Amino acid sequence: FHKFFDNAPKPLFKGRNYEEDMEIAEGCFRYIEKIFTQLEEFRAFELLRSGLDRSKYLLVKEAKVIAMTCTHAALKRKELVDLGFKYDNILMEESAQILEIETFIPLLLQNPEDGFSRLKRWIMIGDHHQLPPVIKNMAFQKYSNMEQSLFTRIVRLGVPTVDLDAQGRARPSICNLYNWRYKKLGNLSHVENWPMYRVANPGFAYDFQLINVEDFNGVGESEPSPYFYQNLAEAEYCVAVFMYMRLLGYPAEKISILTTYNGQKHLIRDVINIRCASNPLIGRPHKVTTVDKYQGQQNDYILLSLVRTKAVGHLRDVRRLVVAMSRARLGLYVFARVNLFNNCFELTPAIHQLTQRPLQLTLCPGETYPTQRLNSATPPSTMAVQDMAQMATYVYDYYITKVHAMKTAFYDAQKVWTKPATHRLVQPKRNIPAHPGADLDTDSEEEEERAKENDMETN
Repeated sequence: FHKFFDNAPKPLFKGRNYEEDMEIAEGCFRYIEKIFTQLEEFRAFELLRSGLDRSKYLLVKEAKVIAMTCTHAALKRKELVDLGFKYDNILMEESAQILEIETFIPLLLQNPEDGFSRLKRWIMIGDHHQLPPVIKNMAFQKYSNMEQSLFTRIVRLGVPTVDLDAQGRARPSICNLYNWRYKKLGNLSHVENWPMYRVANPGFAYDFQLINVEDFNGVGESEPSPYFYQNLAEAEYCVAVFMYMRLLGYPAEKISILTTYNGQKHLIRDVINIRCASNPLIGRPHKVTTVDKYQGQQNDYILLSLVRTKAVGHLRDVRRLVVAMSRARLGLYVFARVNLFNNCFELTPAIHQLTQRPLQLTLCPGETYPTQRLNSATPPSTMAVQDMAQMATYVYDYYITKVHAMKTAFYDAQKVWTKPATHRLVQPKRNIPAHPGADLDTDSEEEEERAKENDMETN
């Protein structure tokens, strides 16, 4: 102990009075006691050899916050109860997407004490205006109302709720596409003041736009197998716009491509693999997936394909529309057959805002990422793209121009600068080929080798 307390103030005990010396002694003892307490905590890790046993020990004895899915809670419930797992509070995220029966499982992961549950607080966070739990059996979904979550049931029964009244994800203009579904949804100050929200999207005249996509070679939507809907024109258009954005300098991780059908998702992935996946200048977007799978996620720029050209399909569910429109932060570009969705009453508030802008993709040639142009400013020059074929041609020509400029810049960088008036003029070699029958009038080996080299250079 002398060595341990060697760096303590000297002398340790002043000897002036008993109370002061006793307080110093108790402080030293508390310090030593803390060391043994820490050793006792580490003792379990010396006894428990496997990672599983150690994780169980941490779960029961040390962890303050534990995160798991409802599915994991259902699978491990018996094991957790046997361990003596205890908790006082539950915070349930995305509650509106959890089946009603699954919602109860996290409440029952501990044994009651004296006939009463230890649980004191249960907080549910969710949005019943977005998609409900997925029920594939139509009888259970419609007639048993099994797709209604407990969160939605509680809201519909009139239980008091704390409602979100301001969003901090998207530009105010993009937020207007879906805030009509909520009682009162405003904007936080940063989405109006931060530079990233104030500047325009480089290369685009608008921050959101609905682009009308007509049939390609007389074909709109196709159905290779039942309910496996695809639309080649929209898939090619989405990929062409993605390639255009990458050539302007947009980071790939800030772009996601969404669609409303699995068939279109696979088609877009195939087009990307053919067009640009292996190209180091372009690559792949952050994600290519369906709207349903992307709920709860976001990205700066969203390219959305609505696929259908004959019937509206399941986008008629307004909750799916809200999810689709609310994934983008800075830019949303929707590819669809406008006259079809324009006649859908359920989608009118959003489609009406989208159709206020031109239905042809409007580009701003000459801009690169990032730009200094404000979103409220009028772009200096614009170009309206008539259809998918024109966009594909424009992107191809732009790609060739960019590659040529990169090659020129590379070769220019390879040139070595020389000081003026120090450049030595080198005369070009003009070697006269030797006649096959010519006889070298020399016995020197050096001249013979030099002659052979000249012949090789000439050939």
